[in-house]
Amino acid sequence: MNETTAEHRTAIITGATGAIGQAIAGQIAARPGFEVVLACRDEAKAKRTVSHLKRSTRNDRIRYEIVDLSRQASIAALADRWHGPLHVLVNNAAITPRKRQETPEGIELQFATNVLGYFWMIQVLSSTLMQSTPSRVVNVASYWAGGLDIDDLEFKRRKYNNDLAYRQSKQANRMLTATFAQRLKPHRVSVTTCHPGDVNSTLSNNLGFGGHETADQGADTPVWLATAPNGMEKTGKYFEHRRETKCRFAQDTQTVEALYEACGAYTGP
Repeated sequence: MNETTAEHRTAIITGATGAIGQAIAGQIAARPGFEVVLACRDEAKAKRTVSHLKRSTRNDRIRYEIVDLSRQASIAALADRWHGPLHVLVNNAAITPRKRQETPEGIELQFATNVLGYFWMIQVLSSTLMQSTPSRVVNVASYWAGGLDIDDLEFKRRKYNNDLAYRQSKQANRMLTATFAQRLKPHRVSVTTCHPGDVNSTLSNNLGFGGHETADQGADTPVWLATAPNGMEKTGKYFEHRRETKCRFAQDTQTVEALYEACGAYTGP
């Protein structure tokens, strides 16, 4: 498939009403041949974002799906009602609550959204991605990553700190990219991960940071991985500013597999 043509392709972007997510959705929608689906939790925000993007990109093939990325049942329902191909999945949704919260299922909210949300989206949509090859997954992570405790992923033992929880979640995103890439490569589905840029957003503000890049600048690397040939050729790799960067977390194969198994334990039979 020549990906520079205007051949019809479908992309899902999670967290698409946020600063970076909206920019990712807009840049992909502005490219020829793309249908873009915003995976959102807030319907009012979703409607406003779809309307804005349709005007700014002049692409009428933009719509939304309501899904709560912190809840497995909501993600499974999205997969059940999905019809047609899926060529690109951009996992971007992330939160940084200042206090420890739990989902109705009793899972710490930041871990459920930032980590399990990525895991479940890839897991339940993998068959659709495999039927739409060549296809790809882009996991938006961060260079602000580290401190993962495989024995205390939900901060039940440690005192919750939103910055530490966020760094752990971004390390987990990078690690899960490595194992999903290995599992899906034989099926012609690439999985890459990246740091999106330092953007001033609600998320960064909750962590006590600002940001010196615009949302469009922050979206550049995720969009590049989602649409350019390198996104297929560099499966399993981590990128910063379009540059492949060594990921020490992905090289810890024992912990990578332990994390994959731990995330899998949250799923049903």
